[in-house]
Amino acid sequence: MQRLSLLAAGLCLSAGAWAATPTNEPVQPIEPAKVTRADKVELGKQLFFDPRLSRSGFISCNSCHNLSMGGSDNLPSSIGHNWQQGPINSPTVLNSSLNLAQFWDGRAADLKEQAAGPISNPKEMAFTHVLAIDVLRSIPQYQATFKQVYKTDEITLDAVTDAIAEFEKTLVTPNARFDQWLKGDKNAITQVEREGYELFKSVGCVACHNGPALGGNSFQKMGLVESYKTDNPAEGVAGLTGKDADRFLFKVPTLRNVELTYPYFHDGAYWTLEESVDIMARLQLGRKLSDAEVSKITAFLKTLTGEQPSFAIPLLPASTNDTPRPRPFG
Repeated sequence: MQRLSLLAAGLCLSAGAWAATPTNEPVQPIEPAKVTRADKVELGKQLFFDPRLSRSGFISCNSCHNLSMGGSDNLPSSIGHNWQQGPINSPTVLNSSLNLAQFWDGRAADLKEQAAGPISNPKEMAFTHVLAIDVLRSIPQYQATFKQVYKTDEITLDAVTDAIAEFEKTLVTPNARFDQWLKGDKNAITQVEREGYELFKSVGCVACHNGPALGGNSFQKMGLVESYKTDNPAEGVAGLTGKDADRFLFKVPTLRNVELTYPYFHDGAYWTLEESVDIMARLQLGRKLSDAEVSKITAFLKTLTGEQPSFAIPLLPASTNDTPRPRPFG
């Protein structure tokens, strides 16, 4: 019931929810991450990149949420264990801490809950939580690090997902050119980009894409004015509630770094921003935009690319008890 209440709260967000902001704009700047537990973050980073949490020993969190590719994998849907293709486009992990829930259908309340899902998903990492924890327990460096961070000799799934979530909370992308403009630098964006933003507001895009992440804070039906035609089997929130009214109800994706996170939509069917802007205007708003209008809005969207996470990929701890594992692709 708590999950469904969360979904309902997201559905009720409207233009009035963001009317009063310090900048009098429906969009707010992304702020840098505030790290209070650097030890947890560092442990979470190691786990995020560690493929030993998968059955094959080849797939990590970073495989589908590649931090050098906008936090996604630039595929219509991700490739998992034994070359299985996932059922839905992989959302970016960047700025995901700003989402009201995780996954396209909101089935995970937060990053910690989300982190547990792929490990045991047979189409993704295809392991079990028990075996994944056993692997970590077999590695002396992980034993020592978990004890230091969590003050216990026991390595648990709760601690693993907590650490991964703490790392993911740092994956924000501040200081985009548009954020600089919001903070008062009127030369940070061009006249065309500013015109694109004004169109973005006046056409109605901002009704769903608002707040710091320009999305992620509500659920909306894909195809409000015109139906969206797709071969993808995903039903959105209806998969959780079983209600036909919730069919094609998806979490609104963030537009932060959107030029990096192609292909677009839950089915990954469209590869260019121009196509996506045109389709969204028609399907969601009943507007047929001119090529010039599409071009201006696209120019604005490209100002939303912020500073990408920058850090050294960790040297993963070696195990003294590594045993041969099934190969990932047959």
